[in-house]
Amino acid sequence: MLDEPRDLQALLSSACRLRSLAFSGTDSHLTLNAHNAPHTLMTISTSDTPASPAPAGQRDELFSSPLSDPGLFRFDASVASVFPDMINRSVPGYATVVGMTGTLAAQHARPGSHIYDLGCSWGASLLSVAREPACDRCELIGIDNSAAMLEQAGSHLAQFPEARRIELRHADVLDSALEDASVVMMNYTLQFIPVQQREALLRRIREAMMPGDVLILSEKLTLPDPRLNEYLVDLHHDFKRQQGYSDLEIAQKRQALEDVLVPETRQAHVERLQKVGFSRCDVWFQCLNFGSLIAIA
Repeated sequence: MLDEPRDLQALLSSACRLRSLAFSGTDSHLTLNAHNAPHTLMTISTSDTPASPAPAGQRDELFSSPLSDPGLFRFDASVASVFPDMINRSVPGYATVVGMTGTLAAQHARPGSHIYDLGCSWGASLLSVAREPACDRCELIGIDNSAAMLEQAGSHLAQFPEARRIELRHADVLDSALEDASVVMMNYTLQFIPVQQREALLRRIREAMMPGDVLILSEKLTLPDPRLNEYLVDLHHDFKRQQGYSDLEIAQKRQALEDVLVPETRQAHVERLQKVGFSRCDVWFQCLNFGSLIAIA
């Protein structure tokens, strides 16, 4: 347990490394059990024999055709199947955040403690943590309320030997018990939780921690200056065009996310984190209107 990072230069060097977190690899086997329990555990098993390559998710074309009503955005099977492509082409700096999540977790991991990923999707952040030797003696737990997303996560993670000890739970993060958490990750999850429920969740996270433990919170941000905020929104749309999204796709997805993804300002996040008991917190990474905060208990 550390109150401050061990080596700032090591963190900066790690930020410049591109880790092998690509959503690709070999086929896998997924076992589901405890269906009647409060949450469903998904354990990953791998075969000793070579497996054939499996697709790393499909290309995101969910909003490429005109829709009479895009409906509300949901993390259903269609989104889960294209999620790696969707998030990499939609969130600038995503690969850096995922890679650095493992590095940051290693600075605070306590042997015998739990490391949680709340809203774990395909498990990229958990895989980043699993590759850190400093986290070898921690229990790695991913929680997501989308069964389709967890099925994809199980298949994806089963390709990697270092991911064998990752436990996936099908549960709502708002109802999930947390205990002895040296590290909690919420990468682009809190923004989908109703604003009035965010403080209670963050308070439970803080109560599960000891001084020096860490929360890594990545979010889409809004700026207090309306004109500057709109400027960054326009730049984000330009980024998505560079990634191959059409104006139709951008407009329809934006409509689907309206009132589902609710961003807040950096100051709102910092004030809430301090209110629930975190001693220090601020943004450690930002690209356009997407940022990641670190909050130390």
